[in-house]
Amino acid sequence: MSSKEFIQQLFAQHKKVNRTFPDKELAEQFIDQLFNLLFLPNKKHNQVEDVERELDLLKSHLLSLAYDVVQKEEKAVHIAETFFEAIPSLYAKLMKDAQALLEFDPAARSVEEVLVAYPGFYATAIYRLSHQLWEQGVEVLPRLFTEYAHSKTGVDIHPGARIGEAFCIDHGTGIVIGETTEIGNHVKIYQGVTLGALNVSKDNVAKRHPTIEDNVTIYSGATILGGTTVIGKDSIIGGNVWLTYSVPAFSVVYHKSEVKVRDKNPFPEPLNFVI
Repeated sequence: MSSKEFIQQLFAQHKKVNRTFPDKELAEQFIDQLFNLLFLPNKKHNQVEDVERELDLLKSHLLSLAYDVVQKEEKAVHIAETFFEAIPSLYAKLMKDAQALLEFDPAARSVEEVLVAYPGFYATAIYRLSHQLWEQGVEVLPRLFTEYAHSKTGVDIHPGARIGEAFCIDHGTGIVIGETTEIGNHVKIYQGVTLGALNVSKDNVAKRHPTIEDNVTIYSGATILGGTTVIGKDSIIGGNVWLTYSVPAFSVVYHKSEVKVRDKNPFPEPLNFVI
């Protein structure tokens, strides 16, 4: 292929993407501005009218992004209006998430600290806003939002996942929550947890990711896989546990480390591992 032919092919591909995908940078700006308006104090907002004005601006911003996806003005308007009508209920859910973080993390001093400084809360907030659009039938845009949160926090939550109230992500880095995951109320998850699929075949369109019932705590490094895997309510999943099967309510699952006290005799296996 000649250089000219490649440039023509690249140009055609760019035109194709531009017709069906919103601008990635504008999408990231929108979701950050919305998060900041909802949760971060702004000295420019001296009057109620200032907040109303910024909400209207964000609504028009979303309308433009939605139009890039659906290519129909009436449908884009409906998407933007429905989304912003849901903002009060989403805000209430997110404040419950922030309160849960405050209650369960001894390092947290106030709800305000959680809102401003906790990456787990930021990832949860972007997920809940994205999930609202996902439920409205918009798919590409929420993926841009959650991947942006992923890049900022290390927390990868698919917007299709279903997560209940008072959700608590502590630390957060390395968490993966798949598309068909279902999580109940008052669930706590620590860093490095994977809620994933056993089968990644494109032919498998059924539920691929686990169900986590109410009041479950999952400690760091645990991996729970499979669409039929259910973690019963009030269970505790210990660190570094690997689970591909269901456990009943009130279970405690943990990985038992073996400790050997070294004596004068050398170990049969080498200990000079290099990573």
